[in-house]
Amino acid sequence: MKNISYVPHHAIDKGRWDDCIRKSFNGMVYAYSWYLDITCPGWDALITENYVSVMPLTHGSKMGITYLYPPFFIQQLGVFSVDKLSADEVARFLENIPSKFSYWEINLNVFNKIAGDKYKLKPNLTHELDLIEDIAVIRKNYSENHKRNLKKALGNNLVLHKQYSHEEIIALFRSDRGAEVTVWNENHYDILRRLLQAAEARGCLHVRAVTDANGQLLSGAFFMDSNGKVIFLFSGNSAAGKTQGAMLFLIDAFIEENAQRNLILDFEGSNNPDLARFYRGFGAKECVYLQARHNRLPWLLKWYKK
Repeated sequence: MKNISYVPHHAIDKGRWDDCIRKSFNGMVYAYSWYLDITCPGWDALITENYVSVMPLTHGSKMGITYLYPPFFIQQLGVFSVDKLSADEVARFLENIPSKFSYWEINLNVFNKIAGDKYKLKPNLTHELDLIEDIAVIRKNYSENHKRNLKKALGNNLVLHKQYSHEEIIALFRSDRGAEVTVWNENHYDILRRLLQAAEARGCLHVRAVTDANGQLLSGAFFMDSNGKVIFLFSGNSAAGKTQGAMLFLIDAFIEENAQRNLILDFEGSNNPDLARFYRGFGAKECVYLQARHNRLPWLLKWYKK
């Protein structure tokens, strides 16, 4: 059995860490050190010898309680490994989380299964589309509703852009769906901006935008790729964009551009039935990832966080 060590942030060899994520069978862009540094500065880790298997510990502190949580802009983390992982090995990582973390909610990745019933597990959904097929084959698996709406969108004189202002796309989100998302604050948008800049510098950011014939921005999206997977990270869509099918047009164009590549498009959700239906409309398959919860809080707080 591999020894698992708790390693505080300052002692993590980030070069070896990133090499592990790059070689991992389940590596994702969220797990690279630069991504974690932006979304959860000071993160710690559990690491086996020679960085064969690793697990980020994204932590925070409130009222003297130190806890683990899933940071904004990270859907899945958990255990990443160069070697295949068993359910027992994933459970061993969880068992090695230091007791100083009194409460935790950890979103594991789709390849992390857990043996036993020690932890409270909540299933979450993401939707993935394999782009290995020809575009005609992929589109054949679109829902009838998507096929019909895409045909309408193609008649709306929409214009696709592969470069566009990050700020304008963010502003588009803020003026629409973002106005209803009360948990977001300015710090979250700053984190997003830094993520986009860092990903762009590393060549793994793909920006797409759709305007009407007059140049009015209707929809925009940011994709990030690594390890054979491209993640639909963030998007904005106006009321006019919804009416004209701009987001459907944008995603279909991205799929066409990347068809016949050994690449998975991860729509990054969703438990929301309407969004899930939209993603399934492209032929995407449901994939389950687990959230593991554990509560070591004092009894009164433990009851409150049940």
